[in-house]
Amino acid sequence: MTPKLGIIADDFTGAILVAGMLETAGVSAPVAFSSQGVSASLESGVLILATRTRVCLVEEALATIREGAAALRAAGCSSIAYKACASFDSTATGNIGPAARFLSGEAGGRSVLMSAGFPRYNVSVHQGYLFYRGRLLSESVKRYDPLTPMEDPDLARFLSLQIGSDVALLPHSILRHGLEVTTEAWRSATTDGVAYVLADTSDDGDVEVTADLAVATDAVVVASDPVIVGVGLRLAQARRALPPPISLPDGPGAVLVGSVGPTALAQVARFAQDHPLLTIDPADTREEEAIIASALDWAAPRIGAQPFCIASMGEEAAVARAQAALGVLGAARRAERLMGGIARGLQERGVRRLVVSGGETSGAVVAALGLERVRVLPEGPLGSGFCVAEQPVRMGLFLKSGKIGEDDILLGGLDALDPTLS
Repeated sequence: MTPKLGIIADDFTGAILVAGMLETAGVSAPVAFSSQGVSASLESGVLILATRTRVCLVEEALATIREGAAALRAAGCSSIAYKACASFDSTATGNIGPAARFLSGEAGGRSVLMSAGFPRYNVSVHQGYLFYRGRLLSESVKRYDPLTPMEDPDLARFLSLQIGSDVALLPHSILRHGLEVTTEAWRSATTDGVAYVLADTSDDGDVEVTADLAVATDAVVVASDPVIVGVGLRLAQARRALPPPISLPDGPGAVLVGSVGPTALAQVARFAQDHPLLTIDPADTREEEAIIASALDWAAPRIGAQPFCIASMGEEAAVARAQAALGVLGAARRAERLMGGIARGLQERGVRRLVVSGGETSGAVVAALGLERVRVLPEGPLGSGFCVAEQPVRMGLFLKSGKIGEDDILLGGLDALDPTLS
């Protein structure tokens, strides 16, 4: 089977989430964590490359996307899409717009269809305005994001700054009339010379029509999870019967939280009501090796005895202090290195189940553990994000976005990875 679609995901949790949704629908969607992993993947309906392009420098992101696109093409993918998070986390300079511009050029100048939002998680776009958990973006908690504070809810205007070109809108009032009317509006916009078009995501109906439009027009797709999955389902050459459930590895479990947003803070607080919690401060002036060693000394007597959590300090004052000392990106990268080192130490000490919260943190942990690829499990009661790595050590992981999930999801994720409870 030659893959029809290659997906470059801007973080690891998003890649796993999309793969889980596709696997649930019967579409094989292996996830690789490097371009080399893509070239070695088995033939499949969809190939997914997990990257860390969400918050890195634009040139670094484009280099990664360029290499990933070449690997996906070499693996046989006839279309390549870029998957961003539901709220299109980014700054006025990128990295979503530059990714769209590059992929349009890579595809010979084809027009780009863009779509943010995820109605299932109460993130939507209406009349081009982004709403996060029912609030206009500029009035939501997203305006306080420590890495990508989102203050402009007009997504078409915001993306036009990144791209350096106008972004047209396909509003809900058009999408609700179905594919034929929407295609006419698309052709009208693109015939007038607009190369980038943003579709509303007011509801799941908008998602379905947008996915239909992407396939019908052979557009370059830059979108969040639901439209990416919809395109994957439509383009996959064949669906397969779901394989028998993969066995989960047995062993001690732990939780690592690198996300510092309000949702993650609430989840950590809920976990800490009944289980041990250690917080680490990226602004700690000790050497990173010393901070990691101290955390592992704290964890050692608890491994196998009870679930525990190690988290970055997420209070606003702690985040501000770390950013003042190290810079915004410097503080984030140091926290990721600390979490990666702790994950590796926990693995060496016998931990075989890990819940990791935060897209960038998940990327750091996967790299620190030396994982090249994973088998993603179909969606369960807690959604997607569950996977099993066979090498170098067999482990079960739940890689989740820090922005989604109920307050009790951290312990629930550990339980879902426990083969004795399944």
